[in-house]
Amino acid sequence: MKEFKFSKIGQKLTSSIIRELLKDVNIPGMISFGGGVPDPKTFPRYKLSEVTKEVLENEFSFSLQYGPTEGDAILKKSYINFLRKNEGIEGLTEDNLLITVGSQSALYLLSTTLLDSDSKYFVSKPVYLGAASAFSMNSMNHIDLPLTEDGINTDFLEEKLLELDENGEISKVRFIYVIPNFHNPAGVTLNLERRKKIIELAEKYDLLIIEDDPYGDLRYEGEGVPSMFKLAGKDRVVMLKTFSKILSPGMRLGFVIGHETLLRKLVLAKQAVDLCTPSLTQRIAGRFLEKYDLKELLKPTIDIYRRKKDLMLKELEENFADIKGTYWTRPQGGLFIWLTLPEGFDTMEMMDLGKKNGILFIPGTAFSISGGCDNSMRLSFCLPSEEDIVEGVRRLKKTVVEYGKEKGLL
Repeated sequence: MKEFKFSKIGQKLTSSIIRELLKDVNIPGMISFGGGVPDPKTFPRYKLSEVTKEVLENEFSFSLQYGPTEGDAILKKSYINFLRKNEGIEGLTEDNLLITVGSQSALYLLSTTLLDSDSKYFVSKPVYLGAASAFSMNSMNHIDLPLTEDGINTDFLEEKLLELDENGEISKVRFIYVIPNFHNPAGVTLNLERRKKIIELAEKYDLLIIEDDPYGDLRYEGEGVPSMFKLAGKDRVVMLKTFSKILSPGMRLGFVIGHETLLRKLVLAKQAVDLCTPSLTQRIAGRFLEKYDLKELLKPTIDIYRRKKDLMLKELEENFADIKGTYWTRPQGGLFIWLTLPEGFDTMEMMDLGKKNGILFIPGTAFSISGGCDNSMRLSFCLPSEEDIVEGVRRLKKTVVEYGKEKGLL
């Protein structure tokens, strides 16, 4: 076999556990609580079909052609109106938006433009796998922030920033990365007090906040909390949004909202990576937003996901309440529940047994850059049917009990 001379980054590349698990989803009888894959029944396919036909027939000279790296002006205008109406964000211009190939592309561009090998950055623990992959390609100098039911532990953040400042290393810190709403994988929401505290600390030490918000429109209960971008503005926060969870992941559309100076640099990086985001899906989305109230169309989707979330929580209570030391988060929205088993359990090691029992989950260690979270797992309730949720939790309990007895933990 030929040996290629890979770069240092190339040598570090490993396969995604989630991508690998998706290969097992098609095994007959398998139930997956794995990937955060939206329920296809929520896609507005007939409305999208009508808009697509109109775009292809009437706007083919744009939609089938190369487009500007910055993104389609029609979609930008529509999305600025969407943010103004639904999040109260005022004063944005087209220069404050960059349209990317999903949020993952945005994370990669931010990593490329902000991180050197000696740069430091803050992430939660557990951390979103996509962000960990993008950031660690350029720098492994992450600082983990513990999560609680109210989000990132801001006291710990304050202590670490003070320590870095006293050691003369604060200049190496490039950003604080947060998923404020219905965290992936933990499901928790950053409360208003902690949002303000993070902003206060970012102001004090002149740091950028990356606010990744793919799930904010999927709230099932409780009151919404203002975005950090709305609270602090473009000078302090760059916000990432996406249509993957609320319209269609197949359209591969993400948004970077931030200061025009930062976005110009991201545009230059994007030109080297993929030239432009597909013109066709951008124009379809732009015309779709002009024609329909996406927030209104999300109501049936929210009803579906709320029922699934409540059902999974109910089944977890009925099946796992008797295993002492087991606990799980109770999200108010989003797509995920974080289940933690007693000390000694290794959910990565437990995966093969889970597959044997017909249940897939994502082990907790996948959500840590430097290891840990071994006894936790992420459960996604958005894709499986209600019947599969009930049966899947039963299979998960069977797997946990079998593993626990085999290892002498139960």
